[in-house]
Amino acid sequence: VQLQASGGGLVQAGGSLRLSCAGSRRTFNMHFWGWFRQAPGKEREFVAAISRNGYNTHYADSVKGRFTISRSNAENTVALQMNSLQSEDTAVYYCASNYARRPEWVQVAANEYQNWGQGTQVTVSS
Repeated sequence: VQLQASGGGLVQAGGSLRLSCAGSRRTFNMHFWGWFRQAPGKEREFVAAISRNGYNTHYADSVKGRFTISRSNAENTVALQMNSLQSEDTAVYYCASNYARRPEWVQVAANEYQNWGQGTQVTVSS
């Protein structure tokens, strides 16, 4: 397993969760990272992404202002802080990464990512 996601769970609407994803190889600090999610009966959708150097981020409109993506290259980890959670945020969340030829690259398309974690369930009760 190259990516290991954790931190999901059950939370009430308005609450917070922090997801974490760890890369098993040191070279993951050369990658851009992203979070995607898939709700039951829906297609996988982009949530947030961060560049290799950590300076550029991008968010889906639905989570902008509520979610924050961050990374630690020293620890080969990326985190997704989720605040003000809503029932619509219920989904399986996946972390993903791929090698970034340029440090400022941020990718939002799932097919730009080569490495995927196993997914962690987030359930928001209303």
